[in-house]
Order: sequence, then C-alpha cells, then structure tokens
Amino acid sequence: MLVAFEAGSILRALVLLLSYRVPRVMVDLFLKEYLGVEDVVGTELVQVSRGKNGGNYFTGFVSGNGLVVKHRAVKDWFGDRKPDVGIGSSSSPQDYLFLSLCKEAYVANKEDSNKMPRDKYPKPLVFHDGRLAFLPTPAATLAMFLWLPIGIFLAFFRLFVGILLPYKIALLLGTMSGVRDRAETEDPKTRNRGGGVLYVCTHRTLLDPVFLSTCLQKPLTAVTYSLSKMSEVIAPIRTVRLTRERERDGETMQRMLAEGDLVVCPEGTTCREPYLLRFSSLFAELSDEIVPVAVNTTVGMFYGTTASGLKCLDPIFFLMNPRPRYSVRILEKLPAAMTCGGGGKSSLEVANYIQRQLGGVLGFECTSLTRRDKYLMLAGNEGIVDSSPPTSTKH
Repeated sequence: MLVAFEAGSILRALVLLLSYRVPRVMVDLFLKEYLGVEDVVGTELVQVSRGKNGGNYFTGFVSGNGLVVKHRAVKDWFGDRKPDVGIGSSSSPQDYLFLSLCKEAYVANKEDSNKMPRDKYPKPLVFHDGRLAFLPTPAATLAMFLWLPIGIFLAFFRLFVGILLPYKIALLLGTMSGVRDRAETEDPKTRNRGGGVLYVCTHRTLLDPVFLSTCLQKPLTAVTYSLSKMSEVIAPIRTVRLTRERERDGETMQRMLAEGDLVVCPEGTTCREPYLLRFSSLFAELSDEIVPVAVNTTVGMFYGTTASGLKCLDPIFFLMNPRPRYSVRILEKLPAAMTCGGGGKSSLEVANYIQRQLGGVLGFECTSLTRRDKYLMLAGNEGIVDSSPPTSTKH
C-alpha cells in the first residue's frame, strides 16, 4: 500500500486496497537489513528494467507466478520437512492453514502486541521515507481515503490562514482546526543591539521557521539549502536560498543577520526519528547571539517530509493530518563562554555543544550522520542542488 501510494497514485492505492497483497519487494530489504532474515518468499511483481543507479523498476502488476498463498509456499519451500516455528495473524483464515504445517505455531493478536524498544533493534532505524505515517492495514487505509477530501480542505485552509492573517488570529484559527502548537520560552527577551538574533533549530519539517515565527509573534528570515519555488511563494516569512559554498553562504547569512533575526537548521535536512544529524558549524562563526530551539513534531496520518517525492507537497501533507502537533522550546541564549567570539571556542565545538544540548532537551540521540548519508540511503543520490545565486522572497 505504501509503495502504491508513493510511487503510483491514489487510484492505484485504492485498487490495492480492494485486492490487498504484500509484494516481496516491499518487505525484502527491511527484513534482511533490520531483522537478519536470509530469504524472503512473497508475491513477485513484473520487473521491466534496472535504473541507472542500480535500482529496480516494477510495473505494479503481479508476475506470472501469481499471488503467493502461504501454505502452498511453505510446501514448495520445505517439501516434506516442516518449518520449526510459524507465526500468523488471528484475523487471517489463510494463516491457520499454513500454521498447521509448522512444528510450533503462534497466533499474534493486536491486543497482545507490544512495540519493540528502540534499544532492542538489531540495527538503528534513523532514516526512512514515504508519506504514510500509519500501518496501512485495509481498515486504516480506507479511513485515509475517507479523510482525504477533508484533509485537503483543511490543509489549504490552514495554509492560507497562516499566510494572510496576523499571528494571534492565525494561531487561534489554526488551533480550532486541530493544529496543536506547544511553545515554551526560557528567554523571551533576547535581543542583539548590533544586529539580529541567530535561532538554531532542530529540523523536522520545512515549517520549522514558520512555527517559530508564530510562537515569537515576530517576522523572521529563514535560510534554506533546498526549497521548491512553490514553498518559497507560499512561505509566510522571508526565505533565503543558500548555495552550499561555505564562504558565499557565510556572507549571505551575515548580511541577513545585520538586517534582523535569522533562523538556521544546521542539520541541513529533516530527520523523522529521535535522532539529530551532524550540525554544520558555519552558523557558529557568524554571531555570538545564538539561541538554540528544540523543535519536534507529531503526526498520525502523513509525514510532512520526503527524500524521493515532491518536496513542494511537504507542507501540504503535514497540514492534511487530522491533528498535527508542533512543539517549540526556545532555550536560553548561548553563554558567552561557549561562543567563538566571547569564549574562544572553535565553530565545531559550538556546533557539537548545541547539538548535545538540543538532543538532551528532546531526548534524541546525537549522530555524525549527514544530509549526504540520508540521500544516498533513501534516494540514491547525494542530495545536491544546483548552485544558483541566492534569492530571497518577502511576504
């Protein structure tokens, strides 16, 4: 269902819902990478070609072997032998047939199931992609299709409220529509007489600077590395695109700071799981007036981020959730002793200190993983954007 929704279309996902199946390609990599499974048997899809990056392309149609029936697959795979252990679902009559062929049989019930603690994972799950934030069972997927018309309306309503109305009214109407915005401010009176304040945020979605601006109830400028034209146009705050050329980007950010308050997300890309990616240290060289901001989000139906999909739809998908939640905690200004200018710290020391500070506040694990690592794993590229001259959009 996830692959049909992501790589196909809403119509294909609806067809899949009516004839529910799980192709092997959808679970093969996960089972081998994270559960240590050696072989996977499942319904095969027609493969048409291999991509330039080594990936496979599938039509979405079932191959000539047809749908895999579990008890037949067990007989074909094991022959006269019996598998030692079989685990099935209490809601699937087919599972009872294949369980009868196993030496030991276990039936899993939803009521008895517990989530495996993260520290018990065979391999840390840091990166994953796809829009759906729920397990796409037939019932849950049907609920999603019934919600879609309401969700699309809500997304555009919330979007235009944020763009067109003053902060207080936008916050009120957004809350009434189901958006939960929790803000905590430890040092609300931070000011820099010689220029703007530099807010350093964790990066959860493209809307991080927007929600921070709403919490502070003042306009901010956000710098981004990769932002679609659509996102620039609909942004209710000023956005400035960077080039990933360190010296040039430093000059741009210094100029923006001289004009007012600036927001930067030094991870360089979003991360959904409770991990923080490595912080780029460039921001620490620009100012000693640094305020760390711990940002987190909670969604129930759609993720507001993507690595391989259309980024221009990221804010729309986040705002389509029935009750999306943003948590913004503005910490105290960085002590002078921990800055480059006042404390003589290196920019790397400052960046690592803030990463650990924000990780501690959020309960997230700090990593040395980067944007490049994320895109190589999820999209097969390094996530590099064209180096065009930085532009700004005011709203």
